[in-house]
Amino acid sequence: QVQLVESGGGLVQAGGSLRLSCAASGSIFSIRSMGWYRQAPGKLRELVADHTSGDSISYADSVKGRFTVSRDSAESTVYLQMSSLKPEDTAVYYCYANLMARSTSPNYALYWGQGTQVTVSS
Repeated sequence: QVQLVESGGGLVQAGGSLRLSCAASGSIFSIRSMGWYRQAPGKLRELVADHTSGDSISYADSVKGRFTVSRDSAESTVYLQMSSLKPEDTAVYYCYANLMARSTSPNYALYWGQGTQVTVSS
């Protein structure tokens, strides 16, 4: 079984910072990429940041210069450092991992975390 467990959401004032974490565990052979999506009420889920193995990183235009995505040395945990937060950043944030598990080998599959609420007050 593969699990992605998120932590770090909460309530913060505009201009503040939060750090989200997402740890992957289970029978994992290889992780190709990890990152974050978010979904605000009444809106579609949008990609926030992606970190592909080999240090290929991309961000949504709306968060460039304010958010930083990184992974630990084992590349099984992904972080999202969010700074200069705005009320429009309020959403449920979901981490994902594109990985090869024992159960899906030799194919890669997408796994999701449970979601964590980030609320930015004005």
